[in-house]
Amino acid sequence: MPAIISQPYLMARKIGAVLHYLHLDLVITGLVLATVLASGWAKRLDPAPAIRWAVSSVAGTAASPVASQPAESAPQSLTPGLQAVLDATAQRYRVSADALQPVFEVVQAVARERNLDPLLIIAVIGIESRFNPFSQSPMGAQGLMQIIPRFHQEKIPQTAGDLPFLDPVVNVRIGSQILQDAIRRQGGLVEGLQSYAGAIDDEEKAYANKVLAEKQRLEQVARRRDLSPA
Repeated sequence: MPAIISQPYLMARKIGAVLHYLHLDLVITGLVLATVLASGWAKRLDPAPAIRWAVSSVAGTAASPVASQPAESAPQSLTPGLQAVLDATAQRYRVSADALQPVFEVVQAVARERNLDPLLIIAVIGIESRFNPFSQSPMGAQGLMQIIPRFHQEKIPQTAGDLPFLDPVVNVRIGSQILQDAIRRQGGLVEGLQSYAGAIDDEEKAYANKVLAEKQRLEQVARRRDLSPA
């Protein structure tokens, strides 16, 4: 494929993967891709600005790029175990591994900052939203970790965009803070998970059991990678 065609073509493939991850309508996806390929974006080597532009065009708001995350959580290499979990998550939920990369990077960074197990955060995301960053519950909970905006406005960073709870990176940062606070306040992991779900009175601890079962499954995935020969 000639170089003049291959660059925009590959860019379109990456943008299409992100839009598929966001579960957007195929007609809208086609229109966005056509516009991107016809614009000056297609001449750039780095597809990230075009991806953010395409997503913001569909969302109807200014782009909220991954660069909006604080400097301390700049792109980093995932541990082998966490990379294995990313690969398994991409297959399980049929989402792009490239789109999941910044989510897992911020999970790894936030877990270190808040002394949380990254697999616990990932398990909560899987149970809450199945890795759909645009999900919203009947109660109004939004994003990957299903945060109710009216209760957590004070946690929004100043660098966040117009829809902070639908920004995957911002959502994970705020959700992890809420989770850490709940565990500390309740004095234990199970009780903290129940509080996070607003189900503290559930004697069967159904939510906590579901999250911990998912975390155990993720641990098995990570362990297989850690034990595999180099």
